[in-house]
Amino acid sequence: MDRWVTFDCYGTLMNWKAGLAEIVQPLAGERTDALVDALAYLEPPIAARQPHLSYRQVLSQTLQQAAARELIPLTAEQHDLLADGWDRLPAFPDASDALAGLRSAGWRPAVLTNCDDDLFAHSARTLGQPLDEVVTAEQVRSYKPVLNHFREFAARTGAGPSNWVHVGNSWMADIVSAARLGLPRVWIDRDRSGHDPSLATIAVPDAKDLADVVGRALDMGAAPGIDPLR
Repeated sequence: MDRWVTFDCYGTLMNWKAGLAEIVQPLAGERTDALVDALAYLEPPIAARQPHLSYRQVLSQTLQQAAARELIPLTAEQHDLLADGWDRLPAFPDASDALAGLRSAGWRPAVLTNCDDDLFAHSARTLGQPLDEVVTAEQVRSYKPVLNHFREFAARTGAGPSNWVHVGNSWMADIVSAARLGLPRVWIDRDRSGHDPSLATIAVPDAKDLADVVGRALDMGAAPGIDPLR
């Protein structure tokens, strides 16, 4: 039986906050950190309220609202600044090695991302490692923590709690979602968010030694009797 490991991308594999800071710094100056924090805070509810929007549109609305909140002037020509600079987002230093190590250990890596196909393609090139499946928000027409990404992945692969571990940084979009489905789950808490680590099968601060961590998570198992397609 194939062993699958699915990842959230932005915040888990890609250092999106550092990338966003680089993109908006010429616009925000000394307000860069505040603007990035506002972007991270405002994006989830915008996506949740309007799942019909492309992620490019979500990014545009988020930037407009965040700039207004931080009193940073924004011209109409700058509304697409984030999407236009998406290819500049860096991967975390441990991400590529983690993906390669998992494949060497017999895992099939995949990504479940709240992103458009074309935007994620930039990040896939940056990661530089093959992925066996990619499920985007564009494909399922919804945004995590809605479970459609997970359901679509299960439908494509036949994976379930006995051969599938989910890995993510977002406590709500990924760890809570995977818990609802009874999946073994590894929380890479890069943000040191302060959420309850007991909801994760295993919580770690980074992706070092991830093949060993994911293997232990699968061995520890998941909540019994929960169908990932439910």
